[in-house]
Amino acid sequence: MATNITIIETQRARTSAPAATAATPSRKLPGWLWFIALWCLGVAAAMSLGFAFRLLMNATLFAVR
Repeated sequence: MATNITIIETQRARTSAPAATAATPSRKLPGWLWFIALWCLGVAAAMSLGFAFRLLMNATLFAVR
């Protein structure tokens, strides 16, 4: 069962699209920079989670004594 897809473009949309993209420069980051940014974010999240766990463990261990 196939669905036919029809794309309808108007003359105004076709002429304004390149002008809009030329006015706003693309700010796409390279893939390796995304990898480093997400890796740093993951390390920071893991360290903050570990610090919170350490505080929780210290609080409960001192409460038991």
